[in-house]
Amino acid sequence: MNRLRYIFISLALSIAMVLCANGAWPQPQQSPQLPKGKAQNGVVRFIALGDTGTGEKGQFAVARQMATYHAERPFNMILLLGDNIYPKGAPSELPAKFEKPYADLLKLGVSFRAVLGNHDVDHGGGIGQTNYKPFNMAGQFYYSFVEGNGLVEFFALNSNRMDQTQLAWLEGALSASKARWKIAFFHHPIYSSGKKHGSNKKLRLLLEPLFARYGVSVVFSGHDHIYERTAPQQGVQYFVSGTGGKLRRGDLNRRSPFFIAGDDSVHSFMFVELTRDLLNFWSVGEEGQILDNGVLIPRRSN
Repeated sequence: MNRLRYIFISLALSIAMVLCANGAWPQPQQSPQLPKGKAQNGVVRFIALGDTGTGEKGQFAVARQMATYHAERPFNMILLLGDNIYPKGAPSELPAKFEKPYADLLKLGVSFRAVLGNHDVDHGGGIGQTNYKPFNMAGQFYYSFVEGNGLVEFFALNSNRMDQTQLAWLEGALSASKARWKIAFFHHPIYSSGKKHGSNKKLRLLLEPLFARYGVSVVFSGHDHIYERTAPQQGVQYFVSGTGGKLRRGDLNRRSPFFIAGDDSVHSFMFVELTRDLLNFWSVGEEGQILDNGVLIPRRSN
């Protein structure tokens, strides 16, 4: 029976990957139970959240829940999706609005990887944050990095200014990447059912063709203070996770043509575990409630 089950699962994954390679993308299936204990070899775990830097109770509640997750299921890093410091991105506020909320995680050696949001560039264009060592931006407004011995490559973009120089860099980096998983993250979503901001269609015209052509599997953004999972677009799964410190209740348009799942009632973060063949994701509320979850498979370049 176990062997038959294994054969069935393997066949299902093979069919899904063929669909994926041809541009189709099956809807995410429900994730298994949350893992516990240390990650095994060949597993990468991370958290993604944006719009964090308020220094208020919502940010602290999410930070405590992330620390609880790390104690039960250690993760490699945290992706900060922009608006890291409100209201104007001043580096002088980093101790109160970054170091204090995430003190426990920083003591544990958790690595943060940041991009800049629109509030972050109000102060000196965001240069102070790009040079802030715990953000691991190394003075760059956009960059890429590899985790899991080449299993996944992350592409951190500056959506405040998507010029031709950045686009040329991105196309070169995507086309050269040998990673099984390609994941992009930046502040302004190109698909969002948020009523306040919604989809940045100008940015979509620039980025979506590259994501579809070069096999990007997943994109994380913030800006709208909601959680949302869209229907896959041209094979790419988009998430909005903009409730790490800010929350805009009632902002989610559930009648949007690409809306699949979401929440605009609690602060939250995303917890992700990926292997060679599967990416499991959970959206987690500030009190530990699971708001959404699913399983994805990697794409291939067209």
